[in-house]
Amino acid sequence: MANEPTNAPGQEGPSTGPNQAPGTTWHGSDASSAPWKMGATKNWDAPGADPNQSDDTAEKKDDAATNRAKKRRATLFISIGAVVLVAALAGLAPTYLSGRNTADNTKNPPAQSDQFHAQPGPIQQASGSAPDWTATAEAVAPSVVSITVNAYQGNAQGSGVILDKEGHVVTNHHVVADAVNGRGQIFITLNDKRTHKATVVGSDPSTDLATLKMVDVPSDVRPITLGDSDQLKVGVPVMAVGNPLGLSGTVTEGIISALDRPLITSGKPNYAEATISEDVITNAIQTSAAINPGNSGGALVNASGQLIGINSSIAQTQQGGGNIGIGFAIPVNAMKNIASQLIKNGHVQHAFVGISSQTGNVPEGEAQRAAALVAEVTPNSPAAEAGIRRGDAIVALNNDPIDGKEALVAQVRDHRAGEQVTLTIVRGKQRQDVQVTLGSRPQDTEDNG
Repeated sequence: MANEPTNAPGQEGPSTGPNQAPGTTWHGSDASSAPWKMGATKNWDAPGADPNQSDDTAEKKDDAATNRAKKRRATLFISIGAVVLVAALAGLAPTYLSGRNTADNTKNPPAQSDQFHAQPGPIQQASGSAPDWTATAEAVAPSVVSITVNAYQGNAQGSGVILDKEGHVVTNHHVVADAVNGRGQIFITLNDKRTHKATVVGSDPSTDLATLKMVDVPSDVRPITLGDSDQLKVGVPVMAVGNPLGLSGTVTEGIISALDRPLITSGKPNYAEATISEDVITNAIQTSAAINPGNSGGALVNASGQLIGINSSIAQTQQGGGNIGIGFAIPVNAMKNIASQLIKNGHVQHAFVGISSQTGNVPEGEAQRAAALVAEVTPNSPAAEAGIRRGDAIVALNNDPIDGKEALVAQVRDHRAGEQVTLTIVRGKQRQDVQVTLGSRPQDTEDNG
């Protein structure tokens, strides 16, 4: 990765790691009977030091680590051919599988979060094909922050986005993983260079999202304007805003290259304590806007200044060399769901169907269609109650194509427990729609859907 500016504190780069096939394993505690029913909970806090440790002790450890540790960079990656997909800060390594690359992204209306809703953009552009990016940058800049984490393992930097007047900020889990459970200090620097201490409200490793809160919230804090990622189309111009390589307020522009990319992130960083044991599968936005180390947690906005995604990862060749025009962002609608739950409860309930599946093909006329093949149905689960059977092939969810296990998991994660969705299945040679009311994923259940 590119070298850090000499006075960029603790900049972390994209992560690297073993070459392996996509897969996911979940770990958790015992679940109650029918735990996918609404009400099951899971604490997503990453493992860490004693939360009762005094500030003085933590500061001494931080000082000692700062004096002896080198600035950390990327550690994990998975390669596909000659391309490596890496987190845009540290700790995670995405693999893109497939996705929508046409201009049509018609979906059912999104389920609104409890707290966050789409709003009109602050900028009215005269031309959709040639937007005035100066106006967009000026409107968005006050809502995007730089994040510095001082922890025992060393220092790290990333980006974040202000969500509300209460001082809540969304970022990537891997940006603040070292500071979860009070194991380090977090500082948020606003666009005008004022710096405020922050705490972790909640973190969800499985979607790589976290929410922070400024300790002393300035009265003039400016939340970002939220968009609707279900209305996006391939080819739409976008802008990435963040803190790459410690260069706060950096903006880059590009287009939406593809939608609904199921990304798998897996592995462990090369420092011992901030391990991320769970795979991350998200339905991502692919963009050509330049995303670099330190952009993690920053904003992807449209020309109107609406937030449409949270920048999280980039693709690189195996030889490295920095940005190659393939970056990924977590859609804003997914962020709304996760962030609202983290702010309200401190943890997240993920939607659950109740099947184990594998990627395979199913005949369709004279051709073959990729699908998620049902290998097992959990008894009394939403899938079982809806009549889904072993051997069924799931080819769509709410008319969005499903071309494998990872796509199914990613699509389910776009929804909330309690929502009703339509699964299109092929049973034998018959295609049919099945209505399923999603439950909450039990703590000890592998996330196959």
